[in-house]
Amino acid sequence: MQQKTNRRILLALPALLAGIFLFSLSTQAEPASTDHAAWMTDFEAAKAKASAEKKPLLVDFTGSDWCGWCIKLDNEVFSKKAFKDYAKENLILVEIDFPRKQAQTAALKAQNEALAKKYGVRGFPTILILDAAGEVIEQTGYRRGGPDKYIAHLQEILAGVE
Repeated sequence: MQQKTNRRILLALPALLAGIFLFSLSTQAEPASTDHAAWMTDFEAAKAKASAEKKPLLVDFTGSDWCGWCIKLDNEVFSKKAFKDYAKENLILVEIDFPRKQAQTAALKAQNEALAKKYGVRGFPTILILDAAGEVIEQTGYRRGGPDKYIAHLQEILAGVE
C-alpha cells in the first residue's frame, strides 16, 4: 500500500512542478506599463510632430525593464489617466529606452545612444522638456506625489515658455 502511494506521488510530482512553473511565469512583475501608443520612439518624427502641433516634447530616458525608479515613475505617473489626458493635450511624449531584456533595432539603439550623449544623460530616469527644435527647456526626473503633482511641476516649467 505504501509503495502505491509513493508511486502516485512520484507520478503527480512532474505535473505539480509544471503547474508551479507556469504559475510563476504568469505572476512575474512586469516592467513599466506605459501606454506605448502615446509614446514615440523616433526622435526626428517627434520633433516634426511637436513643431506641427506647437507643443513641447517630454523625453523620457529610461531603462523600462530594469530601472526601478523608471518603473516607479511609470507606475505612479505616466500610466495614470490624469497624466495621459494632460499629455495628450499639451505634450509630445518620446521614450528613449535602454532595455536589457527587450530587443531593439540597431538604428533605434544608435539613435538612443546618440541622444543620451548629446543631452549628457548619466542616469535613469532622466526627463527632458524640449522645445520643438530639440533645445532643452528643463531637465527633471522622478518626483513624489503622483500625476497631479507631476503635472503641476510640468506646468511650472512650461509657464514661462510660449
